[in-house]
Amino acid sequence: MKYFFRTYLVLVAIATISCNYGTADKSSKKTTLVDDYSQRIDSVIQATHPHFFNGVILITKDHDVVYKQEYGYSDFDTKKPISLEDKFRIFSNSKQITAVLILKEVENGTIALHQPVREYLPNFKSTWTDSVTVHQLLNMSSGVTAIEEPLAFTPGTGFHYSNPAYGLLGKILEKVRGATYADVANALFIELGMKNTYAYEFGMPDASLISGHWIHEDDFRRATFEEYNFTEASWAEFLPGGGIISNAYDLNLWDKKLHNGGILKAATYSLMITSDVVDTTEIDKNLKYGYGVNISENKPITYIGHRGRGMGFVNFKFYVPNKKLDVIVLENVYHDHEDPKVVYYFETKIRDIVLSSNLVK
Repeated sequence: MKYFFRTYLVLVAIATISCNYGTADKSSKKTTLVDDYSQRIDSVIQATHPHFFNGVILITKDHDVVYKQEYGYSDFDTKKPISLEDKFRIFSNSKQITAVLILKEVENGTIALHQPVREYLPNFKSTWTDSVTVHQLLNMSSGVTAIEEPLAFTPGTGFHYSNPAYGLLGKILEKVRGATYADVANALFIELGMKNTYAYEFGMPDASLISGHWIHEDDFRRATFEEYNFTEASWAEFLPGGGIISNAYDLNLWDKKLHNGGILKAATYSLMITSDVVDTTEIDKNLKYGYGVNISENKPITYIGHRGRGMGFVNFKFYVPNKKLDVIVLENVYHDHEDPKVVYYFETKIRDIVLSSNLVK
């Protein structure tokens, strides 16, 4: 069925099921700000160009919910309404989780950030494991493009966004812990009370994981895990960089704990969010890349966040530390477009509304 016809049907149906329609949480005694953002966000997500929004939004400030929205379907075949409780693939937002797991080992003294990869993985054949450090894997300055390929540049002299680099971090973690990446990550989620978050393991069935969907030119279809042709080994390598499953509430809990001393020591957290490495691939200019996070130092508002996309999912979340403001946007419809500004159209619009609102004043 052609995309424009599907879009018309979808938008008509979505209009009938929009939930929690854009109001701040009036029950909070702490929230006294004028709401100058809800209607603006509501208006944006009803747009039909360059594509349509289908997902959930959760915004909290000082631990109070100030905006939440469930807009569209978790399943387009059954017309099941999407929910903030639904589990999404978060893709590259998995990287900050891997970074935290590494930093916890740094705190324990089992990993040193400036040791070369060879120190932990002595059997790797690539000669660059003698020069690439854990620190450089974390902040994308390693130059690693693929495990058996030459580096893109001398380590520490450039930026190259690398899933294989995070795959190596997963292997280092497994070596020092003597356990699988999934087991180590899942243990942390249990400790933090993140009941709807886990490392997805190859072949794992989970009926509560919602489907992702592709829009490509005039086609709209459900994305499938099988079309990626992962093997058990290749998925294990991808998992630390993009294989975590979570929902909006758990990600909100993660952000609150991560950015307020609930997971890492203050000095270790500072290492995570301090960087002079410029992210040259981001759609926004002047962002730095820390350990699994982007850092916006645009004054007067600094925020820490990351984007993710793949298998029919798109997401963006960011945290404004000095306002204790957290924004999470999760979509299960991915506009497969070469321009990332189109892919992340709604995420960017929502961010801009929030950062120009009374929530940050």
